Formats: sequence, C-alpha cells, structure tokens
Amino acid sequence: MTILNTPFTTPYNSAPFSKIKTNAFLPAFKKAIENAKAEIDTIINNTDSPTFENTIEALDFSGAQLGRISSLFFNLNSAETNAEIQKIAQEVSPLLSEFGNDITLNIALFKRVKAVYNSKHNLNLSPEQTTLLDKRYKGFSRNGANLNEQDKTKLRDIDKQISLLQLTFGENVLAETNQFEMLITNESDLLGLPDGAKEAAKQLAESKHKQGWLFTLDYPSYIPFVTYASNRDLRKKMSLAFGSKGFKKNTLNNEANVLSIAKLRHQRANLLGYKTHSHFVLEERMAETPENVIDFLNNLLEKATPAARHEYQKLENFAKSLDGIDTLQKWDAAYYSEKLKQQLFSLDDEKLKPYFKLDNVIDGAFKVAKKLFDLEFRIINTIDTYHDDVLTYEVTDSNGKFVALFYADFFPRPGKRNGAWMTSYKPQYIKNNTNERPHISIVCNFTKPTKSKPSLLTFNEVTTLFHEFGHALHGILANTHYPSLSGTNVHWDFVELPSQILENWCYQEDALALFAKHYKTDAIIPMDLVKKIKDSASFQQGMQTLRQVSLGLLDMSWHSKDPSKITNVKTHELSALENAALYPDINTNCISTSFSHIFQGGYSSGYYSYKWAEVLDADAFEYFKTEGIFNRSVATKFKDYILSKGGTENPMALYKRFRGQEPKPEALLKRSGLLNDN
Repeated sequence: MTILNTPFTTPYNSAPFSKIKTNAFLPAFKKAIENAKAEIDTIINNTDSPTFENTIEALDFSGAQLGRISSLFFNLNSAETNAEIQKIAQEVSPLLSEFGNDITLNIALFKRVKAVYNSKHNLNLSPEQTTLLDKRYKGFSRNGANLNEQDKTKLRDIDKQISLLQLTFGENVLAETNQFEMLITNESDLLGLPDGAKEAAKQLAESKHKQGWLFTLDYPSYIPFVTYASNRDLRKKMSLAFGSKGFKKNTLNNEANVLSIAKLRHQRANLLGYKTHSHFVLEERMAETPENVIDFLNNLLEKATPAARHEYQKLENFAKSLDGIDTLQKWDAAYYSEKLKQQLFSLDDEKLKPYFKLDNVIDGAFKVAKKLFDLEFRIINTIDTYHDDVLTYEVTDSNGKFVALFYADFFPRPGKRNGAWMTSYKPQYIKNNTNERPHISIVCNFTKPTKSKPSLLTFNEVTTLFHEFGHALHGILANTHYPSLSGTNVHWDFVELPSQILENWCYQEDALALFAKHYKTDAIIPMDLVKKIKDSASFQQGMQTLRQVSLGLLDMSWHSKDPSKITNVKTHELSALENAALYPDINTNCISTSFSHIFQGGYSSGYYSYKWAEVLDADAFEYFKTEGIFNRSVATKFKDYILSKGGTENPMALYKRFRGQEPKPEALLKRSGLLNDN
C-alpha cells in the first residue's frame, strides 16, 4: 500500500506531489487495478436484477482510485518526466490496456449492461442518464464485447501493441527535441533577434556552463529565432532540425512506429466491424463519417487555396525585393511574414510584448472569467506542486463558494514536452449528494523571466494562454453527476469550442483594456495598436487555413483508408498533401514522424476538429458581439448549456440551445477574410 492508494489528507484532497516517490507509482497502479477489479466483481456478483443504479452508475464510479493515479502519473510524464518515469510508463501502459480490455471484454459485465440497455425505454431516465447508458453500452460494443473469444484475444494484443508504440513515438519526439542544441559564439549571427530572445539564450548557455548563446527546439527558443534571425543559414539549420524530428536514420526514428500504429488501428477497426479507423472514431463525433470530414476539409481547401496562393506569391515577391530571395523556403516563412506584417500594419510583436507581461495576462484571463461567469481566482501557497514553477489558485463563485483548484505551469524545462495543454488531476461529479469539485491545470511553454525582464508574451502566446484557459473553464465550471461525462469529456470535435471562443476576447478593446498594460509604465496598450491587432487578424489567413486543412487531410489519409499498402511514410505524406502544398518540399523533413497529436495524443481522425470548432466559435462569438462581449445573459447561456453540461447530451442539441440555431460556416469565412462579397 502506497500513499497513492490511500485518501489524501491535504487541502481540497489535492495531490501530495512532494511526498510521492516515483518508485511508488508501479506498485500503486497494480494495487489500484486490483481494487478496481474487485469493484467490477461486486457489480457482476450482485444477485439483484441489473438496474441503472447497480450496474451503469456503479460502473461509472468504479476505478476512481486508478483514474486518479493515472491522471497524476501521465500528467507528470508530460510535464516533468525523466528516464525512471518513462520506464514505468512502458510497464504501466500494457497493464492499463489489459485492464481496460478486462472490463470491455467481460461477458458477465456486458450481459448486465446489455440487460439495462435493452430495457432503457421503460426506465424513465434523464437525458444525462440516457447518455451515460448509451456511452457505457457503446464502450463495450465498440471495444469488442460482441466478439468471439479468439477475436477478443487478437484485440487485446493489438491494444497492447498500440499502447506501447504510441509511448515510444512520444518519447522519441521528446528525445529529439532535447538532443538538438545550437550554440552561437559570434554575436553578429544574432542580428535581428530581439533583446529578450538573446538574453534568454545567454542565460540558457550559462545554465549549461557554455559561453555564447544557446538555442533549442523548444518553442520559446525556436519560434523567435526562425521569426527574427537575419542569418538565413542558421534559420535553415534550426528549421531542418525541427522538421526532421523522428525522421533521421538513428534509434529515435519514428517511421516504423507511424506505419505500425496506422496499420494496427486499421486492423482493430476491421476486427470491430468498421471499414477504417476513421469510421470507428467518427461514429462518436459531431462529424459522424469520414466522408463528412473530407468534404468539410476540401470545402475549406477550395475556399482558402486562391487566397493562400496569392498570399504566398506576395510573400515571395516581398522576400525577393527585400533580399533577392528567388525561391521562398520553409525557413523563410516566419521571417518574411513578420517583416511583411510589420510593413503592412506597422505591427511588431516586439513592440507588443511589453504590454503582455505574463502576470498581467493571467490576471486579464481571470478578469474576463469574472465578468462572464462570476468567478474569483485567488493564489494560494498551501497546495503541493510537482515543480517550483507551478502556481496554484483557489477558484470561488461570487458567494465565496469553492468551485475548483486551478494549477498553472508556464515555463519550459528539459522534462516537459513542447506545446500547451489543459489537463485534470481530479474530475467533477456528484455522489451521495456531494458535488465533488475538480482540480484543473494548464501547462504552457512561455519565455522565462530574465535578470532584466519579466516574462513577456508574444500576441500569439497571449491567445495560446486564453485558449488553454478556455479549456480550463470547461473543466472548472463542470456540473454533472457522472465523472465520465464531466468537463471536457465531450465529442472531440466539440471540445475546442470553449478554448477557441475565448481567444476572441484577445482582439477586443474592452477586454485588452483589462490587462494589456506596459510592464514598466502601466500604460494601457494604445488603441492604434489594438486596431492594428484587429486589422492584422486576417493576415495570411489563406495560408494559415491551408496549413490546418493540410494537417487534417494528412490525418485522414492515414486513418480513413486501408494503410496496409503504405510502405514509405514520406512518399505517402507527399501524396496526401499534394493539393495543399505551398513551399518546396525538403526531403530530410517529415511531418508524420513528429505529428504527436495523431500518433500519441487523442486526435487520430480528429485533427479536423480544430477547424470544425472554429466554425462553432466564430458563429458563437457573433452572438456575443451582437449582444455585447461581456453580456451576462449570453455568457450565462454559454455557461449553462455548454461549459457546465460536459458530455451529458448531444453537442449539437446543446449548441442550438445556446445559440438558437445550428452554426453557420459563413461567420468563420467572414472572420478569416475568405468570404467573397460578390
């Protein structure tokens, strides 16, 4: 028995990170699996007839300890990993996969679930209970409960293989990211770089006992370099390293992993009676079918391509006129885009950054949440964390009632993967008349404060923070009975609505006035800069849309057809992206081998959902703009019908209840400047 297998005696039942020894995780997992199996046995051995309460509800509340340990461990594996944690992950993942199959392939348990499901029309269930029953039944039927014993064994084997391959894929990407370093010793090679980026690079070099300026593939280091560095050869070096992750002829190569994952997913889908992995996945999404997704993406491709090609030509001409560049390459994209943007809008991220001190932006996000949803965030120091960088907040409503715990982890570290994400350490649910409140976290990779400057964000980082905070609000405001339907447990192509809609406030004068203050003078951002931000919002939207659509099409190319004949990852990728390509191909680079969203995360057959959710968020924000961006009535509807409801009902039904109509793509095309007026 470890500390992980006992109730936590901590404020708000929070995770006692500092007391958890890494070597306690494996025995804790084994004990929790044993406990969860005992809970399942209790359900199966119940001599009473199967009912919603003694079977479906009991099943949803089972395995809570295992779920809690899993959330702590796998969040650490993303945000604060090391060799020991990664080794445990390789041992634990097959155990969890096996346990999952022990449930979904359990004949006696499925028999009880099926009995309740078959009598559902006589049970007088609430919409939430009906959703849970459907979800539980499909959880079995979609995962092999109706298979014969031989095929169940095959399924178990496939699931184990996929689980390990996905872990290895992610570990390889992280290792490749950490391995690359570019040390610059000649200051002239830093020409064009902002002072903040240079200072951060110098500090990083010093921390590793090196002379000069050190750059890595972590976003806060990589993005400023390829955006501002005048030295084209060094931009090329960085870009090639970034684009070749998992694609070099070394032990971290991911080509075999990509092919194996895609083929195993297809085999799994076939085994379960589905044509492809996409058919399996999309049955439980708003989009419903691969055909609908591909039509949606191709429609956007058709609308965006003329604009994208025009923007690309304009950028290439600009680069030629400025520096005599004949052919625009990928390592030129961010650099010349930034220069063109500055010329067109006199808008320089470096001029904006002083107005976006991280502390102020966090405070701004909290103020927006207060105005919209009546929430208060108070920093507290009594909550244990896994790293000194992590901040903790107590979230309450206007009456002082506890709503949630909120963790925020903002800076890159060697054991932390790139990007930004929201996660949960404890779900919300209602049991025995007690509303258990959630513990929610956002994790980002922003530039650390330096000796002379606080952490100052680019505008893109500001929208990233608001995006993840939108996900967090989805978790914080959850108010459902069952953990599996709570918070962000919704259809994947609905989950990005709360995050993407919140980005819109970053472009609004009334919202920016709350937090966009100069870190030295406290002066509010000048309105002419705000106007430039708004005017530039549709800058290169054709190219941006084409980029997102191309990634969605690449995802579907791996998962909506039989991949068994694919032998070369790069060749397949070139074919899939043929109609969406702008820049010349680089033969040493490959997207798929580091496309963690689809080969490690949960976005396989789901990357399209970013654009799908943009349609939802543009349409929803039109409603806010019509009534006022801080209109409490509209905000309350959004809270009551979207944020608090989780996955308790069909997402389109929830959206229509909020909006009064189905979403219209015109709002997105209009916002992106892709809607022809004629």
